[in-house]
Amino acid sequence: VQLLASKDMAIDQSTLYPLLRRLEKQGFLDSDWSVEESRPRKYYVLSEDGREFLAKLAVEWESIVETMHKLLENI
Repeated sequence: VQLLASKDMAIDQSTLYPLLRRLEKQGFLDSDWSVEESRPRKYYVLSEDGREFLAKLAVEWESIVETMHKLLENI
């Protein structure tokens, strides 16, 4: 949450954590519990399927951005 906020992408915990759980259930994230601190924490990382899906999304996003740039040039 803090990292996202520092990148100007503030998101409430009540939105983020259900999304993380859903992505994990879909197989795009893996998680692991850390009990080294005073309270247990769950850490999420991209799974192999998640990396592949992210690559596809990045290509699609770049296509959308390119199209928007072309449209805005004509305004």
